[in-house]
Amino acid sequence: MKSMEEMIQAAQAAAQTIQKQMEDAQGKLDQIEVEGVAGGGLVRIKASAKGRVIGVAIDDSLMEKAEKGILEDLIAAAFNDCRQRADAAAAEEMQKVQMAAGIPPGFKLPF
Repeated sequence: MKSMEEMIQAAQAAAQTIQKQMEDAQGKLDQIEVEGVAGGGLVRIKASAKGRVIGVAIDDSLMEKAEKGILEDLIAAAFNDCRQRADAAAAEEMQKVQMAAGIPPGFKLPF
């Protein structure tokens, strides 16, 4: 039978392992790319799952001065679409780490 001290040490070691896995997963999020689109593909934004914008692509048909307001709205919509996809990708990646560590889904870790 393990002593209380041994159990505490084991729990601390497990917590350190989980924290390291979470940190590794956070680093990996900047390598995962997602793309948001708006206007049927007229505006596209690529970002990392961490939210770093990688690029913006605008269809040539939107480059008229009269279309400026529409273009601005589409860029905002594409960014928001991309942000939602980034959040979903990040949540999926973090869930993988939690499952691998045996942490129940939805359990909030203090890191």
